[in-house]
Amino acid sequence: MLKLIIFIIVSAGISYISRASLRFPHSHGFYRFFAWEAILALILLNMEHWFRNPFSMRQIVSWLLLIASLFLAAHGFRLLRVIGKPDTERREKIPMIGFEKTTTLVTVGAFKYIRHPLYSSLFFLGWGVFFKDPSWLGGVLSLAATIFLAATAKVEETENIHFFGPAYQMYMKRTKMFIPFLF
Repeated sequence: MLKLIIFIIVSAGISYISRASLRFPHSHGFYRFFAWEAILALILLNMEHWFRNPFSMRQIVSWLLLIASLFLAAHGFRLLRVIGKPDTERREKIPMIGFEKTTTLVTVGAFKYIRHPLYSSLFFLGWGVFFKDPSWLGGVLSLAATIFLAATAKVEETENIHFFGPAYQMYMKRTKMFIPFLF
């Protein structure tokens, strides 16, 4: 019952943040909402296993993925803020959260190798939580989050091509989506 209450409360917050995007099913934020929801469900599913058997191989894999997630999130947000120079006055037809309204294409740091460090962070978060206690339901939720994150990234790339033009298309040719040199 507690997990359901937590899910409803946190989902209300996610819904509030995503309210504009949910009215635009073709925006990246629409798909991101469902990725966030899948990750939230996964966290609640596995939360009692967070510290169980701390030195097992699955826990070590989990912690490595979670550390990578934390690093990418902090690093990505910082680069978007400092180099991307978000401008809240940037007007687009699609809804965006403030930090997403960058005016400069970021191609340094993690962005030199992957186009979506923040989505990579969520990707690693989801799979890191999955490895806390692998199960068929956890696998379904992790796979759903991965699919929604890939959809989010694809739609955002179309939006970025529209805003940044050929510079973004060239950037896409020399970087991967989520994992350097692989994917």
